[in-house]
Order: sequence, then C-alpha cells, then structure tokens
Amino acid sequence: MLKERNQTFKLIFIGLDLAISFLGFWAAFLLRYFLDTSFYFNTTNYIILSIVLSVTQVLAFISIDLYHPRRGLAFFDELAVISSGVVLNLLFILSLLFFFRGEVRGESFSRLFIGYYVVTSISLTSIIHFSFRIFLMRLRERGYNLRKVIIIGTGKTAERITEVIQNHKIYGYNIVGYIKSIARSQVREDFPILGNLKDIEKILLGQRPDILIYAKEFANGENLREIIDICDHENIELKIIPEFIEFIAAKGRVEGMDGVPIISIRDIPIRMGYNRFIKRSFDFLFAFTFILVFSPVYLLIAFLVKITSEGDIFIRQERVGLDNKSFPMLKFRTMYTQAKADSDTIWTKKNDPRVTTVGSVLRKLSLDEIPQFFNVLMGSMSVVGPRPERPFFVEKFKNEHRQYMRRHAVKAGITGWAQVNGLRGDTSIEKRIEADIYYIENWSIIFDLKIILLTPFTGLINKNAY
Repeated sequence: MLKERNQTFKLIFIGLDLAISFLGFWAAFLLRYFLDTSFYFNTTNYIILSIVLSVTQVLAFISIDLYHPRRGLAFFDELAVISSGVVLNLLFILSLLFFFRGEVRGESFSRLFIGYYVVTSISLTSIIHFSFRIFLMRLRERGYNLRKVIIIGTGKTAERITEVIQNHKIYGYNIVGYIKSIARSQVREDFPILGNLKDIEKILLGQRPDILIYAKEFANGENLREIIDICDHENIELKIIPEFIEFIAAKGRVEGMDGVPIISIRDIPIRMGYNRFIKRSFDFLFAFTFILVFSPVYLLIAFLVKITSEGDIFIRQERVGLDNKSFPMLKFRTMYTQAKADSDTIWTKKNDPRVTTVGSVLRKLSLDEIPQFFNVLMGSMSVVGPRPERPFFVEKFKNEHRQYMRRHAVKAGITGWAQVNGLRGDTSIEKRIEADIYYIENWSIIFDLKIILLTPFTGLINKNAY
C-alpha cells in the first residue's frame, strides 16, 4: 500500500534531485567564476561534468536509502542524510579527478568550485525537499488525492497499522473508521467505530472506501471469503495483515517466489545483493589502504613483540563468524606462549599474569587487533560488525543469553556499534547483544562510516582490557 505511492514519490524526488544537482552545479560555477574575468573554460567539459555530477548524486542518494518512506517532516534529520549523500558523491568525484590528475580533456577543475558545489547542492536539496513535502501535506489537508481507508479489527494489529498510516500522512491515506471485531470498543478516540462485522456490506456501501484493511485478530479466515467477494463486487481494494504481525521485526520483509508470498521475520540489509557488494568493496578498499598507510606501525609492533618475549609475532585464534562458521583470526601476540586449551577457554582477567608488558599496552590501545585487516582483505571479516568470539564461549553464551546467535547473521568486525558504546572486554553480554542486533537491523554504509569515525575517540582505548 505505502510501497505503491512511495515508488511514485521516489521517481518524483529522483527527477527533482537530478534538476537540483544540475542547478547547484551552475550556481557554484557562478559563485566561483562570475567575477573572475580572466578565467577561460571549455563549455563542453563543464556541461559533461554537470551531467556526471547530477547522475552520481542521485545514485549516491539511492545507495544511502534517502528515498525510503519517512515519518513526518524532520528537517535536520533529512539534512544530515542529504549531507552524507553529497559528501559520498564528492569523494567519488574527487577520486575520479585525482585519477585523471584533476583534468578532463585539458581542463583543470578548481577544488574551490567543487566545495561551492557541495554547499549549494546540500542547501538546495534540503530546502526543496522540505518545501515539497510541506506542499504535499498542504494538498492532503485540503483533501487532494486522498484515499479513504476502513480497518476491520480493533485490536493490537489494527492499532499498529493505524500508527503506520498516521506516521506517513504525506501518502494521502485517510482512515475513516473501524469495523468492530472484539469487545474492545475503540482503537483511537479520533477515529469512530462504524459498526460490527455482520454489517460490513452496509458499511462499505455507505462509506465507499478506496481500501479495506483486514486486521482482525485470530481470524483463521473467518468471514474472509465473504469480505473478498464484497470487495470484488464493489471494486474496493483489500489488504490483509497477518495476525502474527507482532512477531515481525521493524525490518521485516515480504517477498514473493512464483506467486507465493514469503515473510522474512527479521530482515538483514547487509545480505541483500547490492548492499553486500557495496560493503565488501568498501571493506577491501579500506583494509588495503589502512595496511598500506600503517605498514611502519605493523613493523614496529612486530619488532617489539619479538624482542620482548619468546614465541610467534602473530597468533591465529579460532573465532566464530558469519553463519556460525569458524575462521582463524589474526592478532599480535600479547601473552606468553601457553597451551592452546588455555587460550581457547580461559577468559582474560585483571592483572592476568599471562599478559606481557608490551601486550598490556597493545591491548589498552587495541593495537593487537590491527592484523585483522588481513582477515578483512581475505573476506573472513568486515571492518565493522559484531566482535567474534571463541567457539567455547559461543556455546556458553548461546545457552545463557537469548538471541546471542543472531550476531552471526553478518560477518564479524574489527570494530562495531557495541565497541564505540564502550561495550568491550569485561562488560555486559546482554547489552553487547542488543547493540549488535541494532547494528545488524539498521545497517547502512553511512552507519559504518559513523562507527569508523567514532572508533578513534570512543572505541580505540579499551578501559576494560586486561
């Protein structure tokens, strides 16, 4: 129901944003060069760049899910999302200009001009988006293109769908009332009870709704055939909400396979094809760059580990990752050489005698973890994700903590939402699980960037490390 109108809105906003980006480009051009009479430019090159920037800007907005159904008109919330999309596009364009040494067909583009484009694009997009949403809301308030909705049911399911519709008033669905199904008399005071289920045909003929939503509790198909026949006869669109909707998470998804509807109780955005490709590409490029830039740090730590205690520089510790599969996780050795059975089953404690002097510093600064960027390169880990645990403790925790195994629905990460919130080392397992599940259900590439940017300030120094 919402999806139908959202697709229309999405096309409108894509068209708007193509025009806005193009307009923002030439506004930036005027700001940069209007008073510079000595400037000579090739018109064709700038037209090409304006078209490329406009297209890539829309693609960037699509990649960060700017066009999904939004609640209300929170200007600053949308401003933040638009800003991140413009910055993402800027990084892409600058990388292209860097590759071409800032020139296209002999034209050198001013970095100040690109900066002006960012400002004009963010400003124009935010203002026009906000103004357009207000314009649509005003049209809805005047009754333009509204669709009348009647809901069958007065229980929790009816209450939930009412809340969803009210949160998306911009789409023009107007609830005219409910058809009573249980003893509960009222869902909301602002919407009336139109009658009982036995009077449904009379109610529909009197109200002439555009959409009838079947949200009756514990229905088991009761009266449904009759309702379908009435809707077919009167050309009323019928929507059915399953009674087990309460078990479906906020990110649940309904999909079809050869006409058979399949409901995903808990959707995992990272596992979608495009998202998986975006995340893997980002992980590889980030890990490769990190290893290249910090290679002197790797060499220095390796040298210190080797000369201060006997044993290997690295350890390969078995951890559990994606789909409950084990993999060898790399770390700088921070303990004296010990039996594998001990390292796999003994939890590190305060003033642990097994930790070396250098190892203690590495643990505090989380520098013992940086070899895991090689795991990221090889694909067994991600830069951001739930921290992996040893098989012994996975078996222990999954029996002690509900939903613990949901952490393994995505690749394990070097840093994560739990870590930047201080949930590291000897901290609450329940809170870590909650943070990890929140990340899994709300993943986006922008969320990953936010966690990476927060890590040096909140997740790097491990106060709980021993």
